[in-house]
Amino acid sequence: MFGRRFELFTLFGFKVRIDTSWIFLAILVTWTIGTGLFPAWYPDLSPVTHWIMGAAGAIGLFASIVLHELAHSIIARQHGVMMRGITLFIFGGVAEMTDEPPSPKAEFQVAIAGPVASLLVALTCLTLGAAGTIVRWPDAIGGVVKYLAVINGILVVFNLVPAFPLDGGRVLRSILWNWKNNLSWATYVTSRIGVGFSFLLIGLGVLNAVTGNLVGGIWYFLIGMFLRGAANMSYQQLLVRRSLEGETVRRFMHVNPITVTPDIPISTLVEEYVYKYHFKMFPVVDGERLIGCVRTREIKDLSRETWMQKTVRDLTIECSDENSIHPDTDAIAALSKMNQSGTSRLMVVENGRLVGVITLKDLLRFLSLRVELEQP
Repeated sequence: MFGRRFELFTLFGFKVRIDTSWIFLAILVTWTIGTGLFPAWYPDLSPVTHWIMGAAGAIGLFASIVLHELAHSIIARQHGVMMRGITLFIFGGVAEMTDEPPSPKAEFQVAIAGPVASLLVALTCLTLGAAGTIVRWPDAIGGVVKYLAVINGILVVFNLVPAFPLDGGRVLRSILWNWKNNLSWATYVTSRIGVGFSFLLIGLGVLNAVTGNLVGGIWYFLIGMFLRGAANMSYQQLLVRRSLEGETVRRFMHVNPITVTPDIPISTLVEEYVYKYHFKMFPVVDGERLIGCVRTREIKDLSRETWMQKTVRDLTIECSDENSIHPDTDAIAALSKMNQSGTSRLMVVENGRLVGVITLKDLLRFLSLRVELEQP
């Protein structure tokens, strides 16, 4: 979902990050309201003032989305759900939960917290706007406050659409989950509604584009495509979690992995190991002692002429949380670690000793079989 992210600050213990795509959104919002909305509302103000109001509106939108996601995060934490943080990106923001809420009640409260926060922001801005009218504060300030009231109202309405993964879809999922006591079924139903809603947005995008509103049409289309992908991915992620639930790394690991010694040349490593076994990572052992691992991503940075002079020891990476895991760790944690580190193999280490290797291929093969046999 995300590209390169930067951490901005920590709020109530939650790390707030910004994806590079948010920069595009900030520019688009500033341009749209600075050259279109505010000139229409306040034609007597100068273009420079309109642009300043646009920038202030974009900053206000940023704060509004952070508050929306912060509300989700605080309630999720109260229910024992670990949070990775809050990330803002081109389509808004997301509170990154490590797992699903533990009950329908928790799901409902986590889901509704965001729209409630946005509604409170909208009402606060409306109140400030009314007070500003009485005290006759400048139109530039009043315009920004009015915009924030409107945009937060739109956020409430849009997010309450009962289409997963929107907040309204999560509220509906909590109701269906409570009714049938079946989270998988509830997620499937609401994700299908989410896909249907995404096609509606895509259709609106095409209609707007052909009737002359090209920018609006593109925006509807992109949001529709994003929601379609997010709805499908959310259901698939739930299936993965349910399929691996209760399984440990020990069940999937290879107990006799192919290893290399630290003194062999890189040329030998490539010819006799990489090209033979087709792995991108090999544990490095010296006798029974695990030293670390060697990866193809480091080899490709070497010139071929140095392969005979360099040895595996020169490229060995020490064991770390990024490339190793304990055999009793939950398998879903191994899958998450592979996703975060961009690797398909992890060393399984117990008491400083290599006891096996777990691969993405084996996890996916198990998932495929389990879903085929057990899912309706």
